Amino acid sequence: MSHLVAPSLLAADFANLASEVEMINDSVADWLHLDIMDGVFVPNISFGFPVVEAVRDLSVKPLDVHLMIVDPDRYLERFRDAGATNLTVHYETCHNLHRTVTEIRRLGMKAGVTLNPHSPVMLLKDILPYIDMVLLMTVNPGYGGQTFIPGSINKIGELRSMIDEGGYDVMIEVDGGIDLQNAPVLVHAGVDVLVAGSTVFSSSDPVEVIRRLREPV
Repeated sequence: MSHLVAPSLLAADFANLASEVEMINDSVADWLHLDIMDGVFVPNISFGFPVVEAVRDLSVKPLDVHLMIVDPDRYLERFRDAGATNLTVHYETCHNLHRTVTEIRRLGMKAGVTLNPHSPVMLLKDILPYIDMVLLMTVNPGYGGQTFIPGSINKIGELRSMIDEGGYDVMIEVDGGIDLQNAPVLVHAGVDVLVAGSTVFSSSDPVEVIRRLREPV
């Protein structure tokens, strides 16, 4: 399967949100990535249900929603109703992870688990049979425009081996510092989904950048 590209709305111009989403609609992007931050788990606050619902009404792309919040179980159904196709929660915030991902799937969404840069992939060994995707943060979560952490490449390879050896149907997504230079390296390492924010939205031709990120490698 060819890899997917999910532009991250966090880097968009919120004064022109409708036109930014329309640009993504007109591109070869596969998903639209939305980062939900609560100012507690991460040192930033992004946006909530009204913005997600507005984007849902504008977007023709599936919404890939990443919850960087404490106690995400309170909001699973609300994010489903707001338009999430994929819902990803952090390993670091879930006390009963199996219960959480099972509920996400029961609600009709794809279930993902996110790991921060400091969390080893072996933590996911027992949850892989119950999820659809792992999101590896390749920067410390909370802010866009950060520099890719080089050690993430080894982590991707380790996770790819775990998934393949177990025969699991689990995608690997990466988010943080993704650009045109490291994208091919990441895909070769085993990544299925590239999340790109500043690389896309800060470009003078974001549609072309998305096309280049989406090219086979």
